[in-house]
Amino acid sequence: MSILHNIYLALFIAFSMFWGVLWPLILGFALSGIVQAVISHKTLAKTLGCDDTKCLTFATLFGIASSSCSYAAVALARAIFQKGASFTSAIVFELASTNLVIELGIILFVLMGWQFAAAEWVGGIIMVVIIALIFRFTLTKKLIRAARNKAAKGALGKMEGHAAMDMSVLKKGSFAQRLFSSDGFTAVSNYFVMDWASIWVDLFLGFLIAGALAAWVPHSVLQAFFFKNNPTLAFIEGPLVGPLVAIISFVCSVGNVPLAAVLWQGGISFGGVVSFIFADLIVLPILDIYRKYYGWKVMLYILGTFYITMALAGYIIELLFSALHIIPTNRSIAVVMQGIQWNYTSWLNIIFLVIAVILVIRFIKTGGIPMLGMMEKTEHEMTHH
Repeated sequence: MSILHNIYLALFIAFSMFWGVLWPLILGFALSGIVQAVISHKTLAKTLGCDDTKCLTFATLFGIASSSCSYAAVALARAIFQKGASFTSAIVFELASTNLVIELGIILFVLMGWQFAAAEWVGGIIMVVIIALIFRFTLTKKLIRAARNKAAKGALGKMEGHAAMDMSVLKKGSFAQRLFSSDGFTAVSNYFVMDWASIWVDLFLGFLIAGALAAWVPHSVLQAFFFKNNPTLAFIEGPLVGPLVAIISFVCSVGNVPLAAVLWQGGISFGGVVSFIFADLIVLPILDIYRKYYGWKVMLYILGTFYITMALAGYIIELLFSALHIIPTNRSIAVVMQGIQWNYTSWLNIIFLVIAVILVIRFIKTGGIPMLGMMEKTEHEMTHH
């Protein structure tokens, strides 16, 4: 009975967290679909062919607009690199498209508070600056040449099909005219469903792992591990350990936010939470994709530079927010044990579930089902079919 109770408790916590953030997830992916529906991927490579401030600014803005899951972001970054974008611009685009996106900010705001959403956005910009500086002083032409030669061979990776799909509305007209056209409605529904399809596994795992961690690991163990009672050691350890926990957790994109919430409850530092969320691009499956795309040397270079960047960003964010006295002191996450209650969250969930159903119906009626089968096809498969 004790085992069954523990399993029930873990599932209940996982579902409570999911129910608490369902409407912001739907809202975030819907807004992301709207942005992607009117911005074409075809202009990316032409605009991002250099490493100067202008190119990196555009890479950041395009990344925010693209709003991809981690796997799709990595695949799309490689695709624009193949087509002529600089390696630095492609990597900055990749960072922005997973760490500066609408849905991530909304779910952080609702689940953990505005301070974490602000930290994610400010920290994302800081990461772009740090990685650009590190690349400028350490990225060699030999390494870029090796990456481009390897990428040109069409190495296989996850989500090639999803990254290759550009479903934006290309007809002329204003933003509103394109968005509210029949094609605009279809494009939004396509991006909405495809983004959910690409991320559901990570979301599912994220909530399950978070539920199990919250239910089965005593807070005292986590607090001891994260030096909760020693602020100095906690500050030093957090941003160094956060990315390491992310690497071995296998959960990326917005799926790691529930786990971040549990880590925060357990005593990890503010900077540690931020660096953990940033590290969705160096989880083990994605490191293997880097190896396939660019080779061992470039994969290790990305791992090292990303780890340094994410840890430094965590330290900077904690120092900055501490100086501004805006680091939250309350470590409880309200939605963890709530379940379904008839409050504003449940009503908003119902409203946004209706919106989600409308978009799914549009996706099905306009022939979107075959695209789901193409999502994880490789570039090689798509070329020969």
